[in-house]
Amino acid sequence: MSHICALIPTYNNGGTIADVVKRVADQMDHIIVVVDGSTDNTREVLAGLNLPLVVVDYPKNAGKGVALKRGMQKAEELGFSYVLTIDADGQHFPEDIPHLYRAHTLHPDAIIVGSRGLEQQNMPAQNTFANRFSNFWFALQTGLRLPDTQSGFRIYPLRTTRGRKLMTSRYESELELLVFSAWANVPIMPVPIRVHYQPAEERISHFRPVYDFSRISLLNTVLCVLALIYGLPRRWWRTLVYLPFFALYLLLFVHPVMWALRGHYGETEEMHLRLHRFVQKYVRPLLWVPGVPYLVRGEVVPTEPAVYIANHNSIFDILAIMALHERICFVTKDWVLHNPLFGLLAQAFDIIPAQLGAEEMLEEARQRVNRGYSIMLFPEGTRSRTGDISRFRRGAVYLAEQLQLPIRPVLLRGFFDVLNKNALHIGHPRRMELFVMQEITPKDPRFSENGATRTRQIAAMYRQRLDWFAYPNETDEK
Repeated sequence: MSHICALIPTYNNGGTIADVVKRVADQMDHIIVVVDGSTDNTREVLAGLNLPLVVVDYPKNAGKGVALKRGMQKAEELGFSYVLTIDADGQHFPEDIPHLYRAHTLHPDAIIVGSRGLEQQNMPAQNTFANRFSNFWFALQTGLRLPDTQSGFRIYPLRTTRGRKLMTSRYESELELLVFSAWANVPIMPVPIRVHYQPAEERISHFRPVYDFSRISLLNTVLCVLALIYGLPRRWWRTLVYLPFFALYLLLFVHPVMWALRGHYGETEEMHLRLHRFVQKYVRPLLWVPGVPYLVRGEVVPTEPAVYIANHNSIFDILAIMALHERICFVTKDWVLHNPLFGLLAQAFDIIPAQLGAEEMLEEARQRVNRGYSIMLFPEGTRSRTGDISRFRRGAVYLAEQLQLPIRPVLLRGFFDVLNKNALHIGHPRRMELFVMQEITPKDPRFSENGATRTRQIAAMYRQRLDWFAYPNETDEK
């Protein structure tokens, strides 16, 4: 974790700061503590810890927003690219840091937000109300829904986090950071975390209900106005440009040419091959998302049939695989066939319905392999909700075993952040990448001959490669 440091703002948390810092130090090597004008024994407690801390200290309390800004500035001066923020009052569990870090490796451009449940034991009623109040306004201002916009347990990418110079000084600053970042199309990923609330008689809170709710209400009024004239137009412009292009390109060019090819060649093998070649060539422009480079890495070997597999994050996955190889048949769900935009493309690629039984699917696949085509499956069965690798099903390994074909694994990265299962708009990741990994032969010594074990090993290989792509200098590429 050399690229990331912990940032702990504190104001009069002398009773809990030592425990929080020690537990964070068990998880992370670098810690910055911002002492926001504390008047208790916080400084003495920190001085007594035998830990290599960086302490930012100033005499007058300025608020959490200022503490975060000064801590982030110090992190940048020290050469860090990311900060993990955690509250000093002991409500968060530092042992949950690996959960946030895992999401961070999958989405290095995203803000990772720890998501508390709103029905926790001892959770103050005003906290529950404030969180729901904040979630409502955040959704209105950004078009995004988050389960917890008030959590202080987060990972921020310093390079892409927006609105830091405009941040207000107190509690509302964390909401403001999320809103400005969302308007700039910085992905925001929630991760479930645990939370501990002390009994009311032991709890220390610096939240002033009337004063702070007034500040938050004023901020939300300003943000709603800015959302209409700046934030939402900026966030949605890619969607407003791309979706009409996508629909018109398919309906006015791709579909008419495909109908013409069918009419000219009839239901012949030559027609099928020409359709495959046409679609492979002319779906590529649909991968030109405004402002998002698309890269293909690794060697594509289209000569002999194989079983292709890929992780599944977005409808763009199908387009990327179609553009990869002219002789691929998909195993996919029936909805693709009936989709008004994708239906003809699916027919052209001679799909095998995923609802078939194992023997029927095997026979359909064998017929296509005998015609010189490869078979393409998404082993997860459905699009991932988080961008992580879900459980792989055994179908791809089974087909490869029965047909004695190699498996050609394809790793897709960045597609989740462009348009995932829950999104209504086009996102803006750093890039979309398709990486063709090393072929897996039927007797490959790297993998077990047992089908279930081999399936799990292949899924583990995908997870490892995702981590390596995030931080290639920190993970062994083997």
